[in-house]
Amino acid sequence: MKYVQINARSYDWAYSIMFARHRELTQSGHESWVFWARGAHEQDDHMVKIAAIPEVCLDALETRLDGKPGFHSQGITRRLLHQLNQIDPDVVHMYSLLGYYINVEMLFAWLLQHRCKVIWTLHDCWAITGHCIHFHDAGCGQWEDGCGFTAPCPIQDAYPETFRKGMEKWNYEQKKRIFTSLPADRMTLVVPSEWLKRYVDRSFLSKYETIVVPHVADSTVFKPTQSGFREAHKVGDRFMVLGVASKWAERKGLPIFLKLADILDRDKYVVVLVGLRRGQLREARGRVVGLPRINDQRELAKIYSAADVLVNPSTEETFGMNVAEAIACGTRAIVMRGSACAEVADNLIETIPDARAIAREIEKLRIERDSSCSDASIQPGTSA
Repeated sequence: MKYVQINARSYDWAYSIMFARHRELTQSGHESWVFWARGAHEQDDHMVKIAAIPEVCLDALETRLDGKPGFHSQGITRRLLHQLNQIDPDVVHMYSLLGYYINVEMLFAWLLQHRCKVIWTLHDCWAITGHCIHFHDAGCGQWEDGCGFTAPCPIQDAYPETFRKGMEKWNYEQKKRIFTSLPADRMTLVVPSEWLKRYVDRSFLSKYETIVVPHVADSTVFKPTQSGFREAHKVGDRFMVLGVASKWAERKGLPIFLKLADILDRDKYVVVLVGLRRGQLREARGRVVGLPRINDQRELAKIYSAADVLVNPSTEETFGMNVAEAIACGTRAIVMRGSACAEVADNLIETIPDARAIAREIEKLRIERDSSCSDASIQPGTSA
């Protein structure tokens, strides 16, 4: 079998999902190729970065000017399709197509003309909307019947950003035409949660079989790991509340974490945020322990292991890989009731996206931890 994977980037979940799949296929005797556009990773004849930074930047600029994400990058796409012609794959597995690197019309035209089976793993809602990657928090339901058909998009400033507004109807019509062009028996959709499947099943992609395959944290990396993180960052014995994101934004819950930092007693608690950009680091200085994005998975495992609890306040996650990774490292997690994160594991605490409600759950966990530590200090034959 010849198996090709295509994704926007090589980091974050791609490392533990896409490249892990590549290794499994190769070890099983299959021929496997991985193509991506952004991020560093070792390369060889079967692992190829297909885009240069200026090309990605040009696509991003064109998208900002014309409001048509996914309809540029003809040069990058032609190079990719030339590779696919040479490989003649049996299976093409696509992940994130949004990312300023691929022309979806050219890619699907090639797929339609060739014999390969197609797997498309969806990590957000962009494939079924005329603009946004998430609509849950906005309470928008236009994607079911047609974005922009009855009213303008309520979140036109959301990613993917564009100066040209009002393109959601055009995008919706084109994506519906292109993404449904393959016969139903040739493409299978994969989603990481029942939460996302419910949306896909109500969209124009409903003719395709959609299966739920939860992500799995790499147990060789994400496991309880000793480190000097607490000492290095002066956490000490304080209860460590952790938040991790590849890109922090309001929907990821950054404002909630900053409120938590103000609510919680800093003599007893410390909030640690991983993935902050430079401006966010300045804003959070003195309130939290702020760290930039960490691509080294083993370093992340050390931070997860050092934490007392991971908090994921987002209600729009399609899975919650950071939750799975934290739990694999032996760390409890607080997630939002009804979110996809609540499907990750049983050992979770569910609450609502409110800083004070989350703070109450954190307080319970600290008391539980301190009580356990006190009990453990009582030796047989002694009394408290």
